[in-house]
Amino acid sequence: MHTASSKPQLPAAALALALGAAFTSLPALAQPADKEKCYGVALKGKNDCAAGPGTTCAGTSKIDFQGNAWSLVPKGSCEKTASKTSPTGFGQLAAFKEKA
Repeated sequence: MHTASSKPQLPAAALALALGAAFTSLPALAQPADKEKCYGVALKGKNDCAAGPGTTCAGTSKIDFQGNAWSLVPKGSCEKTASKTSPTGFGQLAAFKEKA
């Protein structure tokens, strides 16, 4: 004869909700104060995390100097770093559409 376990069973939805709440309360990973995100300077597959559409995380940029892919660079150096696709010819502090 099989007897039911005396351990309480937590429904999957309740467990998922509890885990989700735990993860959203964690502090976001901050970038170092001496660094800034610089768009349009990473080479293909060399971007840092979370670029734009077509990328999911680090190393997923599809082309060199992709306008929505960023790399962390020393603060103050982004707009002095060459970018072959940027409208200004230099890295940008925000995503941009690449020039042809």
